[in-house]
Amino acid sequence: MDGAPRRDGGHPQAHRGRVLTRVVVLGSTGQLGSDVVEAFATEDVRGLAHEDLDIGDATAVTELLDGLRPRLVVNTAAFHNVPRCETEPERAFALNAIAPWHLARTCRELGARLVHVSTDYVFDGAKQAPYVESDRPNPLNVYAASKLAGEYAVLNAGGEHQVVRSSGLYGVRPCRAKGGNFIDTMFKLAAERDEVRVVDDEILTPTFTADLAAQIRVLALEGPPGLYHATNQSSCSWYEFACAIFELGGLRTPLRPTTVKEFASPVRRPFYSVLDNAALAAAGLDRLRPWRDALADYMARRLRARAAATGTAS
Repeated sequence: MDGAPRRDGGHPQAHRGRVLTRVVVLGSTGQLGSDVVEAFATEDVRGLAHEDLDIGDATAVTELLDGLRPRLVVNTAAFHNVPRCETEPERAFALNAIAPWHLARTCRELGARLVHVSTDYVFDGAKQAPYVESDRPNPLNVYAASKLAGEYAVLNAGGEHQVVRSSGLYGVRPCRAKGGNFIDTMFKLAAERDEVRVVDDEILTPTFTADLAAQIRVLALEGPPGLYHATNQSSCSWYEFACAIFELGGLRTPLRPTTVKEFASPVRRPFYSVLDNAALAAAGLDRLRPWRDALADYMARRLRARAAATGTAS
């Protein structure tokens, strides 16, 4: 663990006359975590991947954080594989609830703020209108229940902690639990199939992880403790999201809407999980743009990255 990569030289730094905040990012090689590390690049930031620290090992967590003495910890690590959570509930609660509880208590004892990332899946979708932070959760699956338990654990541990719920994440770094994000899947299916079908009866807000990471930075450094929703603005169905991807990506394979009933799944998911960034707005800290603008930015970055990789960049 002592050999884990970090951006600083092992000591607090100064930047333009100010002392940098010592930040630890857990899950730093993941889809969101890698962007969080980038968002805090002007701070004294250290990213820790699963290979560096198993968040389920309470002793290791305490020893490492006690040695680093961070002022801020951002936890993006979790057991994200929703189907496997159904068959491995003990592991789900160990990593998504008990581990955050211990992490929150350790941070409190060190005088550090913890920002813990959670999910829109804590809601059942029955409201059929954007959920605010005060709405009552009702998780439909083990993953969601374990994440909700983690929220309660963090918020009741004392200290200046924050919980951030988000939705429909996609980023440059592939999601380990899914082997890629939804956009990657659309490109793959468009190349392999004569027709692509996507559900039109699940509504969400797709959220670019670079945008969420930047929002987490603002919230962590400027916001009060508590529960926050943080997604890009507006909402769409998965089919509408796919339509935008096909348009921006120049994909010509026919795209058709379908329903959840046509895709057998062992896991119940909410049909509606749009979040309202009400607490961020009330604090004057909402920096998140419309999802279509974020997607256009991501797609442009994706195109440039692939052009550079193939040597066709202008």
